[in-house]
Amino acid sequence: MKFSLFVHMERSDLTKPHSELVTELEELVLLAEQAGFETAWIGEHHGMEFTISPNPFINIAYLAAKTSRIRLGTGTVIAPFWHPIKLAGEAAMADVISGGRLDIGIARGAYSYEYQRIFPGLDAWGAGQRMREIIPAIRSLWDGDFELSGEFWQFPATTSSPKPLQKPYPPIWVAARDPNSHDFAVANGCKVQVTPLASGDDEVTSLMQRFNAACAAHPEIERPEIMLLMHTFVAVDAADADRLTQDLSTFYCQFGAWFQNKKPVHQGMLEPLTADEIAAMPQYAPDKIRRNLVIGEADEVIARLKTYEALGYDQYSIWIDSGLSHQRKMQSLQLFIDRVMPAFLRS
Repeated sequence: MKFSLFVHMERSDLTKPHSELVTELEELVLLAEQAGFETAWIGEHHGMEFTISPNPFINIAYLAAKTSRIRLGTGTVIAPFWHPIKLAGEAAMADVISGGRLDIGIARGAYSYEYQRIFPGLDAWGAGQRMREIIPAIRSLWDGDFELSGEFWQFPATTSSPKPLQKPYPPIWVAARDPNSHDFAVANGCKVQVTPLASGDDEVTSLMQRFNAACAAHPEIERPEIMLLMHTFVAVDAADADRLTQDLSTFYCQFGAWFQNKKPVHQGMLEPLTADEIAAMPQYAPDKIRRNLVIGEADEVIARLKTYEALGYDQYSIWIDSGLSHQRKMQSLQLFIDRVMPAFLRS
């Protein structure tokens, strides 16, 4: 099982400059590269300091100049916010700049907060349909002289300029949850990204079952890779694990509030949660977070990851966004490298 890092800029203090966050992002990715991580993933989000990444290709181009081996992926671009010609061209340029190290993760998006501002009236179903149209379109644009008369986009014969360095195309990953998304990804020769969020290991198993069912339904397609994304933190000791648990509980309550899209937002910051609002999200209580996320000392983390490897996951991505300080993220990542990764090294 390969390891990767899912990382964004984030801040809860408006006095901290964004330029400092860029430096911290670079340090995390360089540490991951030095340790032999497969990929660094950066997604797309808008208008929120909670997750800062308006165009992941900009971050990828920057990181491409700072790194030499690690692959750089969009985890993920939000399909309905892009025109196929624009996405094909920008992705190809990022692949050229990175020396052929681009992976493209594509999703329908999840935050109604973003839909409301960038594509008013869009719902999850409509976003998913646009994702299904844009994926074959960008491949055809890379092939060249492609004309589209689709449900959502129409344009005359066009060729992506530039074309990607990787042949025939950079790997495309689909963020999948429901069985139809898994089926679409496998049928279209895409790799699959999944996350249980904070739903725990039953959901991890269920996601693999959905993926396996999609593979079984398409025996003519070679089994693609599947990546599991989870918040993962290695603790120094039991007391540190308790602190991490409490902090991730707070993070997930904020995460849930962003999804609900009910609270006021000022300067890209969500209004602080009240005690009653936190209590109304018992699924993110510390005991649930401790059980459902991968938080613990090295032996505990190794045991959890071994079960995921046995299920058949090809790549495990550490979701490090958490509201924690940069120092604590670096400490946890270094502990993962030093104490967890050796248990997965193949001779």
